[in-house]
Amino acid sequence: MRVLTFLKQVPVLSLVGAFALLFFVIFGGMLAPYDPERVVTGALQSPSTEHWFGTDATGMDVFSRVMAGAQIDIALALVVTVVATVAGVVLGIVIGTFESRRGLAGMAGRGITRFLDLTDAVPPLVIGVVIVGLMGATLTSLSIALALIMSPVQARLTRAEVLKVRNDAYVEAGLMAGLRPMQVTFRHVLPNSMRPAIENCSTVFGFSVIVLASLGFLGVGLNPPTPEWGNMISSGVSGVMLGSWWPVLFPALALMLAVIAAAAVAGLLTRLSRGPAAR
Repeated sequence: MRVLTFLKQVPVLSLVGAFALLFFVIFGGMLAPYDPERVVTGALQSPSTEHWFGTDATGMDVFSRVMAGAQIDIALALVVTVVATVAGVVLGIVIGTFESRRGLAGMAGRGITRFLDLTDAVPPLVIGVVIVGLMGATLTSLSIALALIMSPVQARLTRAEVLKVRNDAYVEAGLMAGLRPMQVTFRHVLPNSMRPAIENCSTVFGFSVIVLASLGFLGVGLNPPTPEWGNMISSGVSGVMLGSWWPVLFPALALMLAVIAAAAVAGLLTRLSRGPAAR
């Protein structure tokens, strides 16, 4: 009964978006009828019953590459979202708790704050290009680059919430009851400061997908023949003016739908984080 009640209260679009993202992460590669990294027929064949999305300039099946690319782009964005949120919450707690204090802890908190301010002045794509250029275009380097881009956002949201929560009565009561500051932080401040970062996870996910595709489009992401939406769009752009629109259209649509699904999930995360009263 609780499950049925929950389903009635959550918008259908949010559930569809969540299940769609998970479905393509798990089964995207299995839906590909051809090897996404192998030439299967002639180049630039238009969509047909044999090749639903046509073939690209090298003769690889576009549908297979879009499905396989979903696993890479969506899975990587999910990993980045988790890592960036965990790192951001930890940094936000540290900054919000210690930046106003004296001594080494206060200096560390203020130093982290200045570093986060510095990252604001650098465009996200520039950070991504530099990190990938230094480490090479691998899944690991892309994950690190995207996590470094997104974690400051989560840290600022958490810090702002910590600054409000740390002066609440129950925090003062915990200190007066004899709890150590770190005990109060992890027992009371942390659980009550995570909500903004959790609600922002879908935004982090959507932005991660866009940045990943942008790096691939610029040629500094995963290189062909690895199926990644950004490099697929980049490889197909030159053929659009000649009438070969399908190698660009279908990965672009997949990218757009992934971001829309993430936006739909945002409502679900907001309701879950705010509890029954918000539903």
